Amino acid sequence: MKRAVVIGANGQIGRPVVDALVRDGWEVTAATRGGGRSAAWDEGVRAVPLDRADDDALGAVVGDGCDLVVDLVGYDAVHARQLTALAGRIGSAVVISTVAVYADDAGRGFDTMDELDGCPDFPVPIPETQATVRPGDATYATRKSALEHELLTNEAGLPVTVLRPGAVHGPHSRLPRELYFVKRNLDGRRTRVLAFRGGTRFHTASAYNVAELVRLAAARPGTRVLNACDPQAPTAEEIGAAIDSVMGVKTETAPFDGPPHEGSVGLNPWAGPRPVVCDMAAAERELGYHPVVSYEESLPETVEWLTAELRAGDWDERFPLLARAYPELFNYAAEDALLGARQT
Repeated sequence: MKRAVVIGANGQIGRPVVDALVRDGWEVTAATRGGGRSAAWDEGVRAVPLDRADDDALGAVVGDGCDLVVDLVGYDAVHARQLTALAGRIGSAVVISTVAVYADDAGRGFDTMDELDGCPDFPVPIPETQATVRPGDATYATRKSALEHELLTNEAGLPVTVLRPGAVHGPHSRLPRELYFVKRNLDGRRTRVLAFRGGTRFHTASAYNVAELVRLAAARPGTRVLNACDPQAPTAEEIGAAIDSVMGVKTETAPFDGPPHEGSVGLNPWAGPRPVVCDMAAAERELGYHPVVSYEESLPETVEWLTAELRAGDWDERFPLLARAYPELFNYAAEDALLGARQT
């Protein structure tokens, strides 16, 4: 039986990746910081603790050798070199990167979003051949770019598939964008104010679709870069409407042109003046990829999980990463003031 090691196995993408590989006949070692296991995993899955910063610990998990390493938490050039150093004991690797590595033809990317005229103007859709930001260690995007560069140019001969997901969604997320509409509905908000008229598209990526790409790449080792997104890229307004449908809620949209008002009104985790839509043709051509779930089909499980999390505690305590990224996400007072001004 083929043996796979999944690093970061208990996370949002890791759980469905483990399940997908098990169903495909792999013997899976699930490595996590604490060594815990998901109750949903097949009993044959071996759960082990792993401190990713410890080279010896990673080598011990790989052992005498494995056919595949799936790295879901690789972050920079150091992590890349950890993998390539084990090339003699690894058949191939699949590593998760991000669409945040892309840069437009003027050199603008996700890191320049807050600068004057800094919003990137990407082609629609973005092919994998689009330019990327310069590798470095300054930001999330530059570190992921460095990770990619080290892996794709490795001289050890390790075959590596790099996957670039967009706005990942599904249960067990540390940054669940869908919380925005779920919490508003639970709070009784029946009018949603959306910047850029709710037309922003930031290509979504179901954790299940990413897991399917991992499964396919594992069966066809090679060195390649592929976008990893859903079949369609819904707008912010369409996402809100789809969540309303799942929750049985009717909500009106109050769209307005331009960016969020006073910094928070109309703000949402997909807001932006220009679309980020990825080309999925290469994944279909190279791996025979077909999405296993649409955005709408994936939502009931996500909504149920988020609703349970909100019952368990305040949103900023349950999701501190989201709260740090969007501290004013639920500034209802400012929103009500704007809506009141519109009605007078």
